[in-house]
Amino acid sequence: MREIPMPYIKANQTGIVLVVLLSFLLGQPWLLAALWAIQAIGLLTGGRWNLFIRLAKPLLRTEGRETQAAELAKFNNSLAVLFLTLSLLAHALGWAVAGYAFAAMLLLAASAALLGYCIGCTVYFQYKRLARKAKLL
Repeated sequence: MREIPMPYIKANQTGIVLVVLLSFLLGQPWLLAALWAIQAIGLLTGGRWNLFIRLAKPLLRTEGRETQAAELAKFNNSLAVLFLTLSLLAHALGWAVAGYAFAAMLLLAASAALLGYCIGCTVYFQYKRLARKAKLL
């Protein structure tokens, strides 16, 4: 099973938090579109072309550090792209409050993960548990 060093995961989470906060503070939803592109490219390339990771990589030490399964990182990245997609769709429809609400959910999830609690990991665990249970029936 492929593993991704946690410093890379944290770099991505930090980038998400900073861009969403900047979008809120400046009132510029187009920043969310840029973040969507960064996350979608990262998702499609298995993280190899994620801008936040590429910028932080030379500064990070990864030897002997905690890792995260690539499958879990991909799931969490998929959730980020989903919330950003919903946010951008809401903004495109003129529903700014809903657009910012979806972005705020992503902000909360990324912030919680930086503080040590991975909401996406909990969702992934429950999804896998339910999928396994459904196969047994």
